[in-house]
Amino acid sequence: MQEKVKYLIVGQGLVGTWMGHYLQEKKLSFKIINNSAMPSATKVASGVMNPVTGRRIVQTWMIETVLPFAVNAYQSFQEKVAAPIIKKASVALIHPSIQMKESFDYRLNHENVYLKKNESPQWKNFFHSMHGTGEIDECYWIDLIQFLKTGKNKLQAHYIEDQFDEKDLTINAKSVQWKNIEAEKIIFCDGLNSMNNIYFKALPFAPNKGEALIVAIEGLPAKNIYKSNIAIVPWKDNFFWVGSSYEWKYQDSEPSLAFKEKMIAALDSLLKLPYQVVDHIVGIRPANTERRPFVGLHPLYKQIGICNGMGTKGCSLAPYFAWQLIEHIEKGIQINPEANIERFARLLGKK
Repeated sequence: MQEKVKYLIVGQGLVGTWMGHYLQEKKLSFKIINNSAMPSATKVASGVMNPVTGRRIVQTWMIETVLPFAVNAYQSFQEKVAAPIIKKASVALIHPSIQMKESFDYRLNHENVYLKKNESPQWKNFFHSMHGTGEIDECYWIDLIQFLKTGKNKLQAHYIEDQFDEKDLTINAKSVQWKNIEAEKIIFCDGLNSMNNIYFKALPFAPNKGEALIVAIEGLPAKNIYKSNIAIVPWKDNFFWVGSSYEWKYQDSEPSLAFKEKMIAALDSLLKLPYQVVDHIVGIRPANTERRPFVGLHPLYKQIGICNGMGTKGCSLAPYFAWQLIEHIEKGIQINPEANIERFARLLGKK
């Protein structure tokens, strides 16, 4: 039997879940196509929303807009699913070098927006801290596993467990047809799969491999995120996520012994507490050369859209840009030009 909806969403990762959530809130008809057996970068991400980044400790792109938007979005979602999704957790900085301490002190005195002094003596009970400590405020941790699980349950009436194949997609004049479903728009939120998508493979994707260890650390409080030359993030069931790597050139998507040994050496150098490695996880992030998302409708086929390429800042960027794409389609609001795929119109416009 033929079914008609306004939207087809491909992928129920971080972005796809937000797309489905907003469409459901707006009471717009849609279906989500997802193969839950496929690898997902979201499932192994740390879940941290941190307003500053890098060795220079600078504010991340658009953070003053996307952070309050994301916090409000996750909190609203949390209320609707009645499950813990978001919690505030400031970052305790354990300065790994005198240069990093000096960089922190400079930003603290010149651009003190999210940075705070924090020389709490308790850190010396947990860490070898030769160069002092600091703090990044307004940081949050998202339980991404819980988010995807409750999101799937919330969207169950719209959910189709299936592997999307382009061979099943037909492009009509003002709609698309996938199997027995006709839709006005199809939006690809399927991470790395979009790299091989005939409509979007010309985009400058630059995937990178990320690995992390799941570690039990005896006696370390789980109310903070800890960052030195590695990050230690509260995970689930009193475990911690430890990582991560950003490998732009990699041979495979398997956990590597070199990464594990590097993290163990870093933990041995940093921690005063006993710990045990319980798991080693890996994911491939759908990043790109510009480190800006891919959001918008195809220049030749306005029935086809994409919301992808969130990279390492997906937790904060995904709620905002999923919302912005829907608002663009429904109300004509402009997508941020740095994220809009119109910037690649010449690449995508080649038939």
